[in-house]
This record gives sequence, C-alpha cells and structure tokens, in this order.
Amino acid sequence: MSSPGTVRMQASGVTLRFGGVRALDDVSMEVRAGELLAVIGPNGAGKSSLMNCLSGFYRPQTGRISLQGQDIARLKTHEIARAGVARSFQHANLLAQLTVLECLMIGRHARMRSGIVQAFLHGGAARFEEDRHRERAEEILEFLDLQALRHRPLGTLGYGLRKRVDLGRALAMEPSVLLMDEPMAGMNAAEKEALARCIQEVRQRHDIALVLVEHDMGIVMEMAERVVVLDFGRKIADGPAAEVQADARVVDAYLGKGS
Repeated sequence: MSSPGTVRMQASGVTLRFGGVRALDDVSMEVRAGELLAVIGPNGAGKSSLMNCLSGFYRPQTGRISLQGQDIARLKTHEIARAGVARSFQHANLLAQLTVLECLMIGRHARMRSGIVQAFLHGGAARFEEDRHRERAEEILEFLDLQALRHRPLGTLGYGLRKRVDLGRALAMEPSVLLMDEPMAGMNAAEKEALARCIQEVRQRHDIALVLVEHDMGIVMEMAERVVVLDFGRKIADGPAAEVQADARVVDAYLGKGS
C-alpha cells in the first residue's frame, strides 16, 4: 500500500491532436495515492480525451504517461489494464445478455493466467483459478450490495444498477488507479447518492487512487480533495476543490456558464 500523497500516476506535457484540432495541449497532472481527483471543464474541454490517453485508448503525439514510474503511453490497452489501470465508462454499454456475475468475471480476466486451451477444457489449474476468481467476484457483489442480482441479465436492470455493475467490473480488475468517466450521468438524485456512497466505500476499503470526470459540481465539491480544470484542451487550474471553485479563470470557463 502506498503512503498517502505518493504520486501513483502522472501525465507530463501530453498533447493529443486530431488533424488540426488539439484535443489536449501540453497537459500535465498527478494522481496521488489515497485521493479522489476530479477533472472538470465545459463540453469539449478534453476531459474524455484525457481519460482515453490515461487508459490507452488514445496515444498522445507528445508527452509521457507513467504509472508508478513506468512509462505506459505506448502500451496496449490490455497491458495498461494488467499494469493496474481500470476504467468505468460514461455509458454502461454492457452486453445485455450477460449476468451480473459474468460481467464481474470479465473484469477478472486481466488477472487470469490460464491459457485459452486450459480454460476451454476447464480442468486442473484452470478450474482452480476460475473458482478463486469467482470467489473474488462474489466478494465484490457483496461489497456493492449486488449479491441478490448475481444471476440477473444486465438488460433487465435499471440504469443506476447497471452503472454500479460497471463499477464492480472495474473493481474486479484490482486496479491501483480507477478512472471514472461521468459515472453518475443520467442518474436521478437517489441513484447518485447511492453510487456516491459506493465510491466513498471504495476509497475507505481499497488502496485505489480515483480520477473522476463529473459535471455535477455539487458531487465534485463534496467528494474531491483536488480538482483539475480543462478548457479547450489546456489545464487552467489544479488545486484543492474550494480554491478551484473560487478561481476566476474557472468561473469564466465553466462555473460562470451556468453549469
């Protein structure tokens, strides 16, 4: 377990271009052990582009992204996942026919070592490993209060529950850094409150650094110790939530626009 405040993930001078458009322009930030870091900004500011770079879906043209000192900017997405970066998505586009337990087992895939032939034959070491990973998935079901739904197809669940399952899938990967891209988008107040409690429980029980992209400023100011603000692909503020909220540049770029 890292000491609180230890830099766990770092982006340095990250620039991402799509043709002549700079989605990210020389962005640098740190993600520290034990914190919840929020990334905010108006639509089109580059928040999702940053999350895509951190998780390996996009490769920046310049800059460095490191995880606990290891440069991961050129690794493949599954290699980054295995190294310890998990992500929950803005839209819980999970396969509707999968059960809740099966979805969490997909999350465990990054931790499995048995080969595809062994898994197909389901014998020996492969069966022992699957049983062990299933036990871990059951623990996460209990932690997220989803155990009664383990055999329910995802397509039969409400939106808020599907988002909680997606969080469980990410936790099943046993990440050291968890990236959450608007996990509360489309939720009602009760669903947001329930998921916020889950996220706070994750912080208390697991050694995970959390990065949260979220438009609900009430949620951000309540949950985040530190906030990074993007505007037109550039970082314009980085600091404690209360200080960032009062920053004139942030008010002009984001808070002052009625968000």
